[in-house]
Amino acid sequence: MSNSAEAITQRPLRVAIIGAGPAGVYAADILTKAERDFEVSIDLFDRYPAPYGLIRYGVAPDHPRIKGIVNALHKVLDRGDIRFLGNVDYGQDLTLSDFRHFYDAVIFATGAIKDAALNIPGVELDGSYGAAEFVSWYDGHPDVPREWPLDAKEIAVIGNGNVALDVARILSKHADDLLSTEIPDNVYQGLKGSPVTDVHIFGRRGPAQVKFTPLELRELSHSRDVDIVLYPEDFDFDEGSDEAIRTNNQTKTMVNTLTNWLVEEQDTGASRRLHLHFLHTPLEIVEGTGDGAGHVAAIKFERNELDGTGNVRGTGEIVEYPVQAVYRAIGYFGSELPEVGYDGRRGVIPNEGGRVIDESGSPVPGIYATGWIKRGPVGLIGHTKGDALETIGFLLEDRLDLPAAEEPDEDAIVKLLEERGVAYTTWEGWLKLDAHERELGASFVAEHNDDGAPAVERERVKVVPREDMIKISQH
Repeated sequence: MSNSAEAITQRPLRVAIIGAGPAGVYAADILTKAERDFEVSIDLFDRYPAPYGLIRYGVAPDHPRIKGIVNALHKVLDRGDIRFLGNVDYGQDLTLSDFRHFYDAVIFATGAIKDAALNIPGVELDGSYGAAEFVSWYDGHPDVPREWPLDAKEIAVIGNGNVALDVARILSKHADDLLSTEIPDNVYQGLKGSPVTDVHIFGRRGPAQVKFTPLELRELSHSRDVDIVLYPEDFDFDEGSDEAIRTNNQTKTMVNTLTNWLVEEQDTGASRRLHLHFLHTPLEIVEGTGDGAGHVAAIKFERNELDGTGNVRGTGEIVEYPVQAVYRAIGYFGSELPEVGYDGRRGVIPNEGGRVIDESGSPVPGIYATGWIKRGPVGLIGHTKGDALETIGFLLEDRLDLPAAEEPDEDAIVKLLEERGVAYTTWEGWLKLDAHERELGASFVAEHNDDGAPAVERERVKVVPREDMIKISQH
């Protein structure tokens, strides 16, 4: 047995997980529950003062099922066997060398937070936005501006995934109907003043090839005073589509839902309309003229047709829609991290099954990845459990070959953070912030009960400024 392996067997295995979203929490939970004959000591780091990552800052606030995921993550962190250290920025507050000094293994679970690129003319115009930016704004992300330009009457959303539906639903929904969620006050005020009348969602393929889920689709029809508009020419089904409908219950459910909406021709005279378009490939975001120079004025598409396999080819027909804003919801992309390899084509840390590899393809001892930064931003939140299980399996297999930490004492990393003046937050601090946000929600009800209007019950109101989150957490 090597000296390093002998050192590790004499004490708890020290593991740092960078990223406290679902991927990081699942990895920590699986490691604590794994069959083993040794103790583990896990620290879960996040660059934000609060935990939960994508659940707090990347999912629409009007999703009821998200509460269930938050509750599950809360139970894991509330057990007391995983230490949370928030407001610690990897690469700035702590380097990889720091982590390797204090831990035997490091797992990156940093996710994917920026927009995938859409390379068409006009994408740089004012009024052209990445969906990830907008999601961060309406979710109260502490690092994005508090204001968002919501002056467009007609809006295009490019994409046929769940994020596209989220963005379109939030843009078309009346702000008052979001008060029962945790949206921050600045988001409510911004949406309240929106003059939007029409939101168009555009997908490249047909109704049988959409990437969203039945639940997301059905939620569109729950918005008050919003009509759903579909177009008969978009409902084309080839052999590949028919096969998908026959063999996949989810596809069958969504096609049935869309077809029913088309037949019903929903037109109630609502003040807002949500249009679903298929078989459209974006070609150009059109710039305005005169006073509109530099700003989005329209968007051009090429009409597609299905090729028999469920894929599409262009028809040469060009169509143009007048819009004043375009939201690109074509996927997320992982960001490069200091001192760690990066696959710029896929937006991931190069790895094999979660073992991070170097340029020669050899595993880097003690460094692992899980979640979207491991496999790319595809799949639902629950899929990260399988990622974590695989990664943790390899970590446990490698245990005796890990480079032993020089200072494995649990207090050592906290002492370093304090020496560097890092205003880190803890799980106890999150409980204080959580209670504060719930109190803000309760006080909203009290303030609005005296004007004769129906009381709005708010479970919480999210705190946005980072400095306020830290202050409340450390109070």
